[in-house]
Amino acid sequence: MSEEHAAKKPPKLSKKAYEQELVRLQAELVQMQQWVVRTGARLVIVMEGRDAAGKGSAIKRITQYLNPRTCRIEALPKPTEREQGQWYFQRYVERLPAAGEIVIFDRSWYNRAGVERVMGFCSSQEYRRFLHQAPIFERLLVEDGIMLRKYWFSVSDEEQYKRFQSRKEDPLRQWKLSPMDLESITRWEDYSRAKDEMFIHTDIPSAPWYTVESEDKKRSRINVISHLLSTVPYEHVEVDLPEIPERPEITDYERPPREEFRYVPDAAAKLEQRRVESEKPGKKHKKGKKKKK
Repeated sequence: MSEEHAAKKPPKLSKKAYEQELVRLQAELVQMQQWVVRTGARLVIVMEGRDAAGKGSAIKRITQYLNPRTCRIEALPKPTEREQGQWYFQRYVERLPAAGEIVIFDRSWYNRAGVERVMGFCSSQEYRRFLHQAPIFERLLVEDGIMLRKYWFSVSDEEQYKRFQSRKEDPLRQWKLSPMDLESITRWEDYSRAKDEMFIHTDIPSAPWYTVESEDKKRSRINVISHLLSTVPYEHVEVDLPEIPERPEITDYERPPREEFRYVPDAAAKLEQRRVESEKPGKKHKKGKKKKK
């Protein structure tokens, strides 16, 4: 059993309890965003962890009801040739929030301490320079007033393997599988050492790491959202909602004939037709015949 699985595994969170608490927390996230916008605060959330650890699904629940105009997700691709010639942190600086914005990094500058280190995509000198500069960079962000939250999603090797298998069998999620992702299986110990060293150098008082146990995805989503809300000093903001006017009576407008427009086919009607057909009296569903012993 891996070190990350050494702690006693908690029971699965019930679906009903999860859904009720998630809705409550998402309403609080909306309140938090309104406070961020009103006060001109800046919030950066860094999401890191193993492949298939649940970062993406947690981000999805956090942003589900937030206004995308002032909350955005940054998932940077491989650096371009020009970006490779820049200061390493430069392209991340360009994506930091302005006043009244929230930015969530789905993976971040910590790529250098993880995949780049393990896969040999950076030199030892570049890696050591990163470990030296990352705490300085983050202190500068915090000193300038940016609220920085860093989360590490922790998952065991057994659970990660199960999730990879699930992705392979699910056509809706097969795009999440790549040769690079699967390297995390064969290089598990290398990634563990890289993560440990990263924490030693970058878990600083002004920008600490918070570990999210992610064996149970539902539990991890509730925990990370709850923690985020507890660390942001937001207050309830009264929103001036506009009055909805009365609908005026139609006077001299006449809609053109429907035949003059192109409409998409009513595919949903077929679904309703199938339901009606299946509920007709005397309609029996075919069942498998029992075999005689």
